[in-house]
Amino acid sequence: QVQLVESGGGSVQSGGSLRLSCAASRHINNLHCMGWFRQAPGKEREGVAVIDDYDGTTYYDDSVKGRFTISQDNTMTTLTLEMNSLKPEDTAMYYCAVGGGGQVYGSCVWSGGMYPADFSYWGQGTQVTVSS
Repeated sequence: QVQLVESGGGSVQSGGSLRLSCAASRHINNLHCMGWFRQAPGKEREGVAVIDDYDGTTYYDDSVKGRFTISQDNTMTTLTLEMNSLKPEDTAMYYCAVGGGGQVYGSCVWSGGMYPADFSYWGQGTQVTVSS
């Protein structure tokens, strides 16, 4: 079992910045994908960014590339998402998640995206609201 607790959400104006953090109760070696998803009202949950513990590889959805930065501490139990140049379309509930990756190769990203089904544990979420 892994408990995940997010913090750092809030309300900002367009162009502003926020820093999300996720604290994991422990690190499990085979749960090597640690990432962020978001879900806006009426929309499906979508992958934002992920880091692979095995080699530090990071992936970003095209919608946040160049604006968001994902990082992890040395203990691999704290995940951070630095969000800059925020846009109203970034408004969503943001969830931290960990998992073992896809069933075939255990990849955190495959077929060009992150998939909720590949992540076993989820936090409760933190709200990010960006006003224009």
